[in-house]
Amino acid sequence: ARARRRARDAARRAAEDVRFTEAFAAEIHRLFPGCPLDRAHAIAAHASVRGSGRVGRSAAGRALSKGAVTAAVVAAVRHTATPYDQLLMSGVPRGQARRRIAAAVESTLRAWREP
Repeated sequence: ARARRRARDAARRAAEDVRFTEAFAAEIHRLFPGCPLDRAHAIAAHASVRGSGRVGRSAAGRALSKGAVTAAVVAAVRHTATPYDQLLMSGVPRGQARRRIAAAVESTLRAWREP
């Protein structure tokens, strides 16, 4: 009985996670209509991993707040469309690295805010 309940609960959580990820992706697309749909889904999937501690799993993220969704998109752009990670790996302090790539991140966000 306990094993069946665990399996049933796991299936329920998996279904909830799929629905939440879809809702998160839809909110990304609403706030950033120029963001490619596959990219919005990838960002949502990454940000909403259960137990990850990422912004998508925070209370604000689960509520699909504009700030949390935007933070997830900013982080995704920072890590995938700029040399941010390479700067960190080469010893550049995080704050300085973020300042260096801020214009590139903002440029992408500005483009994605337009349909």
